[in-house]
Amino acid sequence: MTSTACIELKDLRLNTQIGTYAPGAIIPDKHLLNLTLWISTKLILISEDFMDQVFDYDPLVLEIDRLATHGHYETQERLVTRIVEACARYSEIESLEISLRKTPVRESSGVLGIKLYLDESSLTNMRARLV
Repeated sequence: MTSTACIELKDLRLNTQIGTYAPGAIIPDKHLLNLTLWISTKLILISEDFMDQVFDYDPLVLEIDRLATHGHYETQERLVTRIVEACARYSEIESLEISLRKTPVRESSGVLGIKLYLDESSLTNMRARLV
């Protein structure tokens, strides 16, 4: 069995505007992000308690906040794409899973979202396109 390690970010509430709605439509007021980043176990099983031995995710979280507030998005998919591109800029990230959900969908209920998984090969291909 191969060892794996990941960093999980769950239910991060993004301050963003997504979609265009007709007058009287239910407008989602919460956009929640889940992000799982698979990394080398060497970045979690560390011999000493120093930041230079781990993946520093704080700059990525700041970039996600910046992307979310960057302006109006027509689709959840575009914001997810931009977040994935930001993740691809970190060579420590080997693969990832991301989901973005909005709520409410109708009459104060329901959650609607999208989910994407990129394996190592897909992330490598994305990195090549971003250069």
